[in-house]
Amino acid sequence: MSQPITIDIWSDIACPWCYIGKRNLEAGLAATASDEDAPQVDITFHSFELSPDTPVDFDGDEIDFLAGHKGMPREQVTQMLDNVTAVAAKAGLEYRFDLLKHTNTVKAHELLHHAKAAGLQHEMEERLMSAYFTEGKHVGRVDDLVELAVEVGLDAESTRAALESETHLPAVRQDQAQAQAYGIQGVPFFVLNGQYGISGAQPADTFTNVLRDLWAKRDGAGAGETAEAEEAATV
Repeated sequence: MSQPITIDIWSDIACPWCYIGKRNLEAGLAATASDEDAPQVDITFHSFELSPDTPVDFDGDEIDFLAGHKGMPREQVTQMLDNVTAVAAKAGLEYRFDLLKHTNTVKAHELLHHAKAAGLQHEMEERLMSAYFTEGKHVGRVDDLVELAVEVGLDAESTRAALESETHLPAVRQDQAQAQAYGIQGVPFFVLNGQYGISGAQPADTFTNVLRDLWAKRDGAGAGETAEAEEAATV
């Protein structure tokens, strides 16, 4: 049996486009599921902090943060959030920026590595993003993160111990170093088979087409075919 296509995703759970990109990838995969020879994939999430200097308890809402962090007029920030909310809705997500609690995400990234070790990374990624963007839950404090971890099946005691001791912080930093080595400056960023990059929350069709192309050429692709796949995947 052929090896699955590896998809390494650099993202931040506090990145609205990352959640949209995740949904679009899932839709792209769903579109290939009925193929006679459906692509097989192995997905891994990697840490990327968009705003590592953010305090755990930010005093203000998302408009306050973006207006202060990016120096944008509040009216422009509001328009930008309305736009991303509309795009999210098309992906089946109901963003609630009015409830969102902006926070530092390094502990959430540590939790994702803890969940990965238990085979629950995908479930934890989904739970964190849903909690942050649609439910207004705090995802920066240990107590709140432990509660979310238990919801996906992780042990509360071992999760708390891992977060308080920063067991997985080196893995977070390693992900960030790899992102820097790849030249990744924004997320989401998808690396397929360690060679082909897809930047941003691309439409589901983009993922469908790239996955089918790479899967069809997985065995004995010539140099020309490989170059063609790279061109198709780098967007």
